[in-house]
Amino acid sequence: MSAVVDTKLPAAAMERSPGYWQTVGRRLLRDPSALVAGAMILFLMILAVFGPWLAPADPYASSMLNRLKPIGTEGYPLGSDELGRDMLSRLIVGARLSLFMGITPVIFAFVIGATIGIVAGYAGGAVNSVIMRTIDVFYAFPSVLLAIALSGALGAGITNSLISLTVVFIPPIARVAESVTTQIRSRDFVEAARASGADAFTIVRVHVLGNVLGPIFVYATSLIAVSMILASGLSFLGLGVKPPEPEWGLMLNTLRTAIYVQPWIAALPGVMIFFTSIAFNLLSDGLRSAMEIKQ
Repeated sequence: MSAVVDTKLPAAAMERSPGYWQTVGRRLLRDPSALVAGAMILFLMILAVFGPWLAPADPYASSMLNRLKPIGTEGYPLGSDELGRDMLSRLIVGARLSLFMGITPVIFAFVIGATIGIVAGYAGGAVNSVIMRTIDVFYAFPSVLLAIALSGALGAGITNSLISLTVVFIPPIARVAESVTTQIRSRDFVEAARASGADAFTIVRVHVLGNVLGPIFVYATSLIAVSMILASGLSFLGLGVKPPEPEWGLMLNTLRTAIYVQPWIAALPGVMIFFTSIAFNLLSDGLRSAMEIKQ
């Protein structure tokens, strides 16, 4: 009689191991700080999208008879500003411009900086030296001073502020992209693809991008908080958003004269900037921890 071979595999072996992104998602769900930060950012996104419909009053309607009303006044839950405009409505509607000014430059800088860094990291040699030495020139200037100088040269306005902030964030993202790509370029699977005759574009698209975009993205998310602070600073200095648009940095500027009369109202835009920046920093830290999975 022939021996009977049991072809049944153990249950543990039959279970499919979770993929990389599934593991990242599970680790994020077990991080309370990242969950709270994500919930707060989602709430702010909802305010940014539906703010004009959620605001209890017209954020542009002024009334000199109702200027600088204290918090808790009937009809003005968070008080009124120096022109009698409802602070709650202006904070809600201002989330759109504030988030837009904080996130958009980072997105542009992510696309441009990642492209520059990946090209420099994969090409190496003289190409790497030329690109990275050019990038190093921007590190001679502090980011705040560079943003102010560029905005001052280009002129005040939303578009010029976006250009200035994008230029500020391209060098750090490009440096991170170049560093990660240089490490991946020397891996065995890249060398095997190169030995098999694959062209550079195919190697970068198939083997490099999937391994470098994650770390670059995580680093870029950490810059959103910095971008919001810089954008608010430009608006505070009169180089960003122009009145009467509701934007948290501009609101800080217009309310600075009321700090001795209604300090709590004058501090409200700063509180929104602070908590939003903390939320993006916590989410970035959670993403970094979740994506650091040992193979």
